[in-house]
Amino acid sequence: MSLRFSVLASGSTGNAFYIESGDEKILVDAGLSGKRMEKLLGQVNIDPNELSRILVTHEHSDHIKGLGIMARRYNLPIYANEKTWKAMENHIGKVSLEQKFHFNMEETKSFGDLDIESFAVSHDAADPMFYTFRHEGKKVALVTDLGYVSERIKKTVEDADAYIFESNHDVSMLRMGRYPWNVKRRILGDSGHVSNEDCALALTDILSDRTKRIYLAHLSLDNNMKDLARMSVSNILQERGFELGSRLELHDTDPEEATPMFEV
Repeated sequence: MSLRFSVLASGSTGNAFYIESGDEKILVDAGLSGKRMEKLLGQVNIDPNELSRILVTHEHSDHIKGLGIMARRYNLPIYANEKTWKAMENHIGKVSLEQKFHFNMEETKSFGDLDIESFAVSHDAADPMFYTFRHEGKKVALVTDLGYVSERIKKTVEDADAYIFESNHDVSMLRMGRYPWNVKRRILGDSGHVSNEDCALALTDILSDRTKRIYLAHLSLDNNMKDLARMSVSNILQERGFELGSRLELHDTDPEEATPMFEV
């Protein structure tokens, strides 16, 4: 089996990502209630009892809200780095020692036939990190919740078959919006979130001939719109010579609905 995945939910109200290979069925983050997590998995016909494990990116509530519930209900091991464990332990309820595992920063772990590499991102959490997934020559990169895209991140995630990439806000909408200035400054800063334009510019450096799909993720409910994000990113990609169509597709994600399962 090739890699199959679905963006179960993406946005400031909750985030969760599902990916599977032949041996593994992995949940990355569980940022919605247990009930919502089960419903989202059901939308892509995944039985939570079949999950192998849960990986955590960072401790913000929109990534761990249902983490403890899912782990306890389905007896799932949880993997996170040491600082993230310390930051989230008091927020996920009781989890047995046998379910707690470390996944260090900049480490590659192999689970069955799936290799997963973690990498650091700049975000205002304890020690945030995201992941690439490799299986039988295929590669999927999950990259959200970062203030800027460093050259090191680009090198780690380049040449993937599919990207789930942050396109958080439109800068003009954010600047003119209702948020107080200190929140705007945080979002615009190096530890905040990536704008539509910066998402597109980063993608122009990392896409390759084998890239098939880009999922625009973690859109702000107040400072972005799906159509605007898609238009902004596609305009820049096309200006830089990337032809969008059947070979390279842009896709939306949603805070309430899982994307259809896609196989690379």
